[in-house]
Amino acid sequence: MASSQFPNPTTPRDLPPRIVRTKIRHVRRRPLTHEFSYRGYSWLVDLDALPTFPRPLRLFAEFRSADHVGDPRLTLRENVDSYLAEHGITLGGGHVDMLTQARVLGYVFNPLTIYWCHDHAGEPVCAIAEVHNTYGGRHRYLLRPDRRGDSTVAKQFYVSPFNEVAGEYHLHAPEPTDRLGVVIALQNPAGETTFVATMVGPVVPASTGVVLRALLTAPMAPLIGAARIRWQGLRLWRKGLPIVPPSDAMTRQPSDSQETPR
Repeated sequence: MASSQFPNPTTPRDLPPRIVRTKIRHVRRRPLTHEFSYRGYSWLVDLDALPTFPRPLRLFAEFRSADHVGDPRLTLRENVDSYLAEHGITLGGGHVDMLTQARVLGYVFNPLTIYWCHDHAGEPVCAIAEVHNTYGGRHRYLLRPDRRGDSTVAKQFYVSPFNEVAGEYHLHAPEPTDRLGVVIALQNPAGETTFVATMVGPVVPASTGVVLRALLTAPMAPLIGAARIRWQGLRLWRKGLPIVPPSDAMTRQPSDSQETPR
C-alpha cells in the first residue's frame, strides 16, 4: 500500500513528545479480592512526529510499527489510517496521539496502547484501544467516546487467564493534557464489576533530561512490567482463583472489533 494514499497532516502542531510518569493499579473484586499497584512511565507521541534521540539513548526509546497491530511494512500512522478506513472513518490528515510503551534494549511490553484520533480541524473523532496479551495476541477496539471520554465495548479478546471472554469494558479515557487519567472497568454478563484498572500520572515534555530520569527510576520498564504481571498471576493462582483455559481462537489476533453502542 503506497503511503501517498494517506494525506499529510493539515493542522500545524508544535507539540513535543511527552512522558507520562504513571501509577498503574489493578483491583480484582470477584470472585475474590486482590489488588496491586506499581509505577512506571509511558510515552505520549504524535504519530506524525515520532521522537528520535541520539544513538545511545535511542536504544531505550524506540517505536516500531511491528510492535503494534497492522502491517509491519507500513508506518504506525498508515496502519491507523488503514484501520479507520475499514470502518468508514477518514481523518483528512488530522493528528493522532498515541499513548504507549517504547521498545527498550530490544524488548517491548504493551498491554494497552491508546490512540486519540482527530480530524483536520483538530476535533476528536474517535479513539482506538489496542490490547496485547501475554500469549502474543493483539486486538483493537474502536471507541466512540463521549465528551467526558467515556465509552463501552463488548469484550472480545482473551487477556487474563482468570477472566472469560464475556461481558463488556467501560472505559474512561479522556485525552490527556497535563495529566493522564484512564479507568477501565470490566463488567461480567450479570452486570457486576469484576475488575478495575487505572493508569494516572503527570504529563511532561520528553526532554533528554526527563527521559534519562525516567530510565533511571524505572530501568527496563517493559521487562519489569511483564514480570510484575506474571508474578501477580501466580499469586492469584495460589489463592485458588480458577483459570479459564485459552483456546487458539481466544489467544490469536482476531478481527478488529466493531464499536459497541453505549
